[in-house]
Amino acid sequence: MVAAEDTRRLRSLATALGVTPRGRVVSFYEDVEPARLPGLLDALRRDETVLLVTDAGMPSVSDPGYRLVAACVAEDLPVTCLPGPSAVTTALAVSGLPSDRFCFEGFAPRKGGERARWFRDLAAERRTTVFFESPHRLAATLRDAAEALGPDRRAAVCRELTKTYEEVRRGSLAELAAWAGGGVRGEVTVVLAGAAPREVSVADLVEEVTDRVAAGERLKAAAAEVAGAAGVSKKELYDAVLAARRR
Repeated sequence: MVAAEDTRRLRSLATALGVTPRGRVVSFYEDVEPARLPGLLDALRRDETVLLVTDAGMPSVSDPGYRLVAACVAEDLPVTCLPGPSAVTTALAVSGLPSDRFCFEGFAPRKGGERARWFRDLAAERRTTVFFESPHRLAATLRDAAEALGPDRRAAVCRELTKTYEEVRRGSLAELAAWAGGGVRGEVTVVLAGAAPREVSVADLVEEVTDRVAAGERLKAAAAEVAGAAGVSKKELYDAVLAARRR
């Protein structure tokens, strides 16, 4: 069986490649995933091959497929992947930003307030961040990012990756927000530079741990998390908080 996110696109691809799909072709997009799962699992239990094809990007990464893979894993049914173009890793590769450590955040929140809080949570993220955005919300999202992270934070906006009209824009968040204000079309992937390392001392972090403990967190857990984020010794920070209490 071939489970296709869009059966028309699948047939266009097959025609372009000069191949004919073998077996039954069924649609498999987000709205029908739950209803289609039992039939696909039955086919796999009969030792048939089920080929999952999505329109663009990597199946199960912000595309249909996760539910099917999870169900197969639960039943110990074999799953493999022949990787095709992935917007996440392609954008990372062409962004010009550090790629040794990165995180993928899916789609940015739709609502402005939630999006602003989301960026504030990313303010201290040291890894390069990759996320998807609608072209209609891109300008507003980049403005929110510039406000939360600073207008000079470096980023890249990648549009229509691996397609005919591929475009990559690199610059500061302020520059990219101004560019996007003129309107953008197509599928968009944004790559955001990580935060510059902060030079902090253990003494600087004592107050933060103390505030978190006052809010109800356990001292050891708060000290460990704050120390990990700042890159300092967990034991040294814990001891410094205890010493501050004795003063």
